[in-house]
Amino acid sequence: MSGIATYNFAYLDEQTKRMIRRAILKGIAIPGYQVPFASREMPMPFGWGTGGVQVTASVIGPDDVLKVIDQGADDTTNAVSIRAFFQKVANVAVTTETAKATIIQTRHRIPEHPLVEGQVLVYQVPIPEPLRFLEPRETETRKMHALEEYGLMHVKLYEDIARHGHIATTYAYPVKVEGRYVMDPSPTPKFDNPKMHRSPALQLFGAGREKRIYAIPPYSEVISLDFEDHPFKVQEFDKPCALCGAENVYLDEVILDDRGGRMFVCSDTDFCEGRRADGHTGSSLPPEGREANEVSPVGSPAIDQLSIKGAGRP
Repeated sequence: MSGIATYNFAYLDEQTKRMIRRAILKGIAIPGYQVPFASREMPMPFGWGTGGVQVTASVIGPDDVLKVIDQGADDTTNAVSIRAFFQKVANVAVTTETAKATIIQTRHRIPEHPLVEGQVLVYQVPIPEPLRFLEPRETETRKMHALEEYGLMHVKLYEDIARHGHIATTYAYPVKVEGRYVMDPSPTPKFDNPKMHRSPALQLFGAGREKRIYAIPPYSEVISLDFEDHPFKVQEFDKPCALCGAENVYLDEVILDDRGGRMFVCSDTDFCEGRRADGHTGSSLPPEGREANEVSPVGSPAIDQLSIKGAGRP
């Protein structure tokens, strides 16, 4: 059997890449606008990142360095399989370090490490339409975007306040880009919304099943919707990361045993590992000269806690 690849560089044919690049350029020219494109069949089911993979395949080059994360982690199934896919079909270098990557494909998180000029952040998007659950008819939502009629979205946020006393939306929190289009930032936690504002990186969003691409150019204004008397707020965590001691980062809850033991650790595994490599420790890692079970919150060795990080992800 011949070892010569029977597919084009990065899997997609050149005509498809040009078509997707044209959609990306239109999305960059009109920030937040959903550009339709002819989504292709990919060697993975819809809903597993086909839109993001097609966008990445259209912009990646032989000299790029790729990083893929799934809810902040580099070692979960979705991230590992997509990273291996591009290693095979494009033979590009891959990394788990945010600072070394030129293209970062992500599912539902923005890295904690600040992005820089020249980096491209590609989001996997399941539902690109922010008004979908308020107005299911696509013909109507297109009119609402065209006429900039977003009162329905504000009513939804007001209903949250009337029912809960605050805006209860915690993920896929709607944003307005450059004062014009209301956009779904994909199901990222609202904790990440401020990172999109004036980001020096190019942000591209691909929804393969819905056949939509949209973009946020570098240094664009991205404002989360709110009210004057109920301003936008991000989630707050009472405790720092149990592994590296980081504060003001997004944390995952990890269940340790069947007796209610739990801890909170950084969602961004690269950020957490980098801090620990620099000598930072949290309450669940033993300081020098102490036994692990003396400081572990449930008496289990802290070395086992790292292996639990990716378990139980939706």
